[in-house]
Amino acid sequence: MWNAGAVRIDFHASPRPTVGVEWELALVDRHSRDLRNDAADLFSAVADRLPDPGRLHKELLRNTVEVVTGVCDTVGDALSDLRSIVLPVLEAADGLDLDLYGAGTHPFASWAGQQLTEGHRYAELIERTQFWGRQMLIWGVHVHVGMPSQERVLPVLTSLLTWYPHLQALSASSPIWGGLDTGYASNRALMFQQLPTAGLPFHFERWEEFEHFAADQLETGVIDELSEIRWDLRPAPHLGTLENRVCDGVSTPRELGALTALIQCLVVDLDARLVAGESLPTMPPWHVQENKWRAARYGLDAIVILDDDNRERLVTDDLADLLDRLASVADRLGCSAELADVATIVERGASYQRQRAVAERTGDLVAVVDAVVEELRESW
Repeated sequence: MWNAGAVRIDFHASPRPTVGVEWELALVDRHSRDLRNDAADLFSAVADRLPDPGRLHKELLRNTVEVVTGVCDTVGDALSDLRSIVLPVLEAADGLDLDLYGAGTHPFASWAGQQLTEGHRYAELIERTQFWGRQMLIWGVHVHVGMPSQERVLPVLTSLLTWYPHLQALSASSPIWGGLDTGYASNRALMFQQLPTAGLPFHFERWEEFEHFAADQLETGVIDELSEIRWDLRPAPHLGTLENRVCDGVSTPRELGALTALIQCLVVDLDARLVAGESLPTMPPWHVQENKWRAARYGLDAIVILDDDNRERLVTDDLADLLDRLASVADRLGCSAELADVATIVERGASYQRQRAVAERTGDLVAVVDAVVEELRESW
């Protein structure tokens, strides 16, 4: 029995700022471009071709697979790790008339026709969340960065929320849902927070406050295990990482590398500033919440709040200065090329902008899926 205030959560610190990536991908039919509930068949077809079958995971719905790296020292290593899994998965998918789809939402698939993956954990989630849980046709990217000290995790996490909208705007890839343009760059961001333990994290200053929170959640039955705390940013104590779950799904390794590099550089920079005795920048929770909404709504056109003095700025202008500031950090971490690709996303247009351009040009949502699939297939 868990007792309030009695839960001890040991953070297994990482001696290096390692990086790990979890990339959720949807399965779409090669002809209709609708979702297919055939993850089990894909697992069977690819199992003998994978260097490590444990790097391909099941997810809530049978229309989804998750590609997972090992513990990597650099962003380049993480991308190489993903490549070793994605290429055989693509090959196996060919034999099933399937394609991999990398975006935050599918533009026209019906949530009612999707099948749940077997397992008590998934069934319990749907039983509890009902309507909102059944509608979770959403996909994202999770990036883990190793943290060297338990005491520094929460201060860095809270400060990282200052750049939440930058990450959301860059990765936004879910403008169309249920056949309609939602008007949002990231509909996924606002859908996912409907789950009872998802959304923005609480602001905790000390690890003991997080432990007390977890004890309350466990004792009252809100969660059965820590992994059910589904915050956009959360500690992963068993891995010794700070896990960033802000980003929508992405379609190319280049974009994935850019986002991973930006996240790793931000975490390492904030941690170094904390160790140096600097007071890390933070914002009131109401500004963080507003910035999340602005980035989800307007994407790269969002004007975001910068600080508790209420200064505001176009997110892309602030990103340009941020990239300059993080250049030396990226050089030390060996991810300068990947960090530079953040600017390429802005220049080329984020996925939500590219999807809308296809929809406006063709008037055809099947063509939107074609475009996302083609980006992923051709980029490997």
